[in-house]
Amino acid sequence: MAVIVDTSIWIDALLGETYRVLEDAMTDGTLYLAPLVIAELLSGELTFTHRESLFHLLQEYPLCDTPLAHWMAVGGLRRVLRSRGVNVTIPDAHVAQLALELDAALVTRDDVFRRIADYTPLRLAQLR
Repeated sequence: MAVIVDTSIWIDALLGETYRVLEDAMTDGTLYLAPLVIAELLSGELTFTHRESLFHLLQEYPLCDTPLAHWMAVGGLRRVLRSRGVNVTIPDAHVAQLALELDAALVTRDDVFRRIADYTPLRLAQLR
């Protein structure tokens, strides 16, 4: 099963936290990188060691394609969720939509994705 990892989990991992689902996905080749998550990570203040780890990571795993149809689906997802009273940012909708398109499990600790999963077939991975 494909796995997408949200920014919060990557930050934890860079700080030394371990998540079995992340380690398994990295080992078995089912990990896919979300483009906006990479941008969010590189926007933060990283130590030299964290930046080097991130650059190495970016070379090891496939980046999800995001053609025009993906971005149209992101807008549609936000519209549907808003009609149900759930407001999500474009980055969060992007990550959720990637997971939906790949039929991937999303690794996150952010509650917004639990709300998205209430209205979509989004699958959330167990952290522990």
